[in-house]
Amino acid sequence: MSLSPQDVRKALLAREEIALIDVRTEDAFARGHPLFAAQIPLARIEAEAHWRIPRRDTPVVVYDDGEGLALKAAVRFAALGYSNVRELEGGLGGWRDAGYELFEDVNSYSKAFGELVEHRRHTPSLPAEQVQALIEEQADIVVLDARRFDEYATMSIPTGQSAPGAELVLRAAAAAPDPETTIIVNCAGRTRSIIGTQSLINAGVANRVFALRNGTIGWTLAGQSLDTGQQRIAPEIEIEGAGDARERARNVAYRAGVRRISTEELAYLKADASRTLYLYDVRLPDRYEAGHLPGFRNAQGGQLVQETDHYAPVRGARIVLSDDRGVGADMTASWLAQMGWEVLVLDAGFDGELETGRDAAPPPRGPEGRYKRPYEGTDNRAAAMQAYLEWEYGLVAQLARDGTHGFFVI
Repeated sequence: MSLSPQDVRKALLAREEIALIDVRTEDAFARGHPLFAAQIPLARIEAEAHWRIPRRDTPVVVYDDGEGLALKAAVRFAALGYSNVRELEGGLGGWRDAGYELFEDVNSYSKAFGELVEHRRHTPSLPAEQVQALIEEQADIVVLDARRFDEYATMSIPTGQSAPGAELVLRAAAAAPDPETTIIVNCAGRTRSIIGTQSLINAGVANRVFALRNGTIGWTLAGQSLDTGQQRIAPEIEIEGAGDARERARNVAYRAGVRRISTEELAYLKADASRTLYLYDVRLPDRYEAGHLPGFRNAQGGQLVQETDHYAPVRGARIVLSDDRGVGADMTASWLAQMGWEVLVLDAGFDGELETGRDAAPPPRGPEGRYKRPYEGTDNRAAAMQAYLEWEYGLVAQLARDGTHGFFVI
């Protein structure tokens, strides 16, 4: 059985549940795909399907670009118990022939959303050369790196401290207690810098806040040197100061329309067999592994916003977030809500029965068919980095042409 591109688009516009799955390699996926497609290569269906698409009667639509993979993928999904699997009529070519947009790269709709945030809010930024000059003159600035810690350790801006995205509102007050200190947020490219900077602005921090324009890519293209192997971690706020951060984050979430639920209400959502429900603890891995609520998976808040298509490939699903201090869950939820998700925050403590250790996420993929990101590592060609930036600059216009996103910006 097949489903037409027009019917897939209708489902997306109606915000019905649908998992549009590209079964090619990640490299092929990165060359072009529908905005809300997620990628599970044929060879990884058995390893990833049940984790990423937990409800077996979810409408799953698989496609390739004429390689003969989609039918094989449909058979594999069916063998795993999925009862509502169809092929995209005409595959990727059918989507293209229908006149619909194809988006390049990976995590495309999260990145497009980031560009829309900057476009709508005019998120302030500074070029690499200006930030380098401020560092050299020992100006009163703090550089906070919003990426995962392993990315930060690979390469970082000189003097930069690690403060992964959902931690920013908590850590900024400790890293820059003087409101006269300027905060500069960076990532490898643009998205997490923009979202991190705007998070602090939305939360009403007193400091001036800027994104490092184009992140470590812009830094490298300016001919400036990056540090490697750094271990600087932005300090955590003292417990007595966390209440202010919680209130700020909760106000941001409220403005974005995020709802809060109790443990009893969560049980009601879990009992709804007609809807997919993702449960995510947005804290850093060490905190998660030390003790988390039963059934909650781990996804650092900034990464959940950056890689939403990986963590929640069922568009139209519900997402519930937890966090013992609340700040990360509220800030993450505020962004997911603006990206069109039905997202709720669990308003419950961690004083009951907890699970420990890592979650049961599938093992990482190997290098086969992997797309080489122009912002990873330290050996990227200048032309590839510049081309990547040019692609990001064009995403706002592409979103407008596509017309299915449903994003809003508070």
